[in-house]
Amino acid sequence: MTQVLVCGALIVTLSMGIRHGFGLWLQPITMDRGWTRETFAFALAIQNLAWGLAGPLAGMLADKYGAFRVLIVGSLLYGAGLVLMALATSGLAFTGSAGILLGLAQSGTTYAVVYGVIARQVDPAKRSWAMGVTAAAGSFGQFLMVPVENWLIGGFGWQNALFVLGCLALVIMPLAFFLKEPPRAAATGPQQSVMGALREAFAYPSFRLLTLGYFVCGFQVVFIGVHLPSYLKDKGLEPGVATTALALIGLFNVFGTYAAGSLGQKMAKRHILAGIYALRAVAITAFVLAPLTPMSVYVFASVMGFLWLSTVPPTNAIVAQIFGVQYMSMLGGFVFLSHQIGSFLGVWLGGKLFDATGSYDVVWWIAVGLSAMAVAANLPVRETAIVRPAQPAAA
Repeated sequence: MTQVLVCGALIVTLSMGIRHGFGLWLQPITMDRGWTRETFAFALAIQNLAWGLAGPLAGMLADKYGAFRVLIVGSLLYGAGLVLMALATSGLAFTGSAGILLGLAQSGTTYAVVYGVIARQVDPAKRSWAMGVTAAAGSFGQFLMVPVENWLIGGFGWQNALFVLGCLALVIMPLAFFLKEPPRAAATGPQQSVMGALREAFAYPSFRLLTLGYFVCGFQVVFIGVHLPSYLKDKGLEPGVATTALALIGLFNVFGTYAAGSLGQKMAKRHILAGIYALRAVAITAFVLAPLTPMSVYVFASVMGFLWLSTVPPTNAIVAQIFGVQYMSMLGGFVFLSHQIGSFLGVWLGGKLFDATGSYDVVWWIAVGLSAMAVAANLPVRETAIVRPAQPAAA
């Protein structure tokens, strides 16, 4: 179990840590290429959408053939996408590299694939805690990588910084060797067909409610992660404030995700999720209404960091708790698809509405309203294991 947790955590640290700093590239790339913010935002919106659409397929392949092969391909795509992102000279090429290629790469190197291995290898009594540990590692990746990426951009230029990150993404490959699963691990659980698992999940109201709540999570975190640096610069704050804010989000997210995973062992996970979304609404409202200073930014970043990816462990633990672990990666991928549709809208609308109005204010208030919807969606979720009729083994 220790090997799986350590290597899974390191993989998520790299894959999530690299992507969390993409907002730092918005201004240098758009200024150097002469693009609008919408061009950059649209590419990252496509990235999140491609990640979400490919997630169920990556999860299904990981469930069937093991996470190792999926992680190898994902690592290669990650490196190639970052290099081509640096070389792109048109909006279309940028969308293809930063959008499609990196989205596909992330679908094979992040939570859905890694959590499938954890769910199958870790005792159910410790599953929520283990997922919290892995999510905390992804958060530490943000805390660690954002200052590193800012330093690379300042010291070597934004293009060379992407080349360095492309090489770093390839480190996922040797780590993937330690997530190889014994053949019997993939065969545990009820013998259910893929289509049977999908029909069962989408017919179950709690699964649909979880996907709706996760949509809100994606909208909020990606809008903030990508557009916060430019929002702060537009308001006259020094670039270092944004870098510190993103790092604080990553640092406090370590504690938030671990706390959410640990609390999931002791209390209803639907209550944890509803509480997270309610607190996000309060934090965003206070941030928008309060006078903007470096200290108010740091307080907001710390609070949002604690709530940032803390939705991930309870959401995935509920999926495993209801449906079992046989198709955990695939079903987690479908839930995450909703998250990424929200991410697409959050990052794209941020750029679109800024270009149309010269302000991010409308998007901030949309994020607040969506929190209320997520609270209402998560409270009715039932966490008990689904009762299945006796069924023959799949051919």
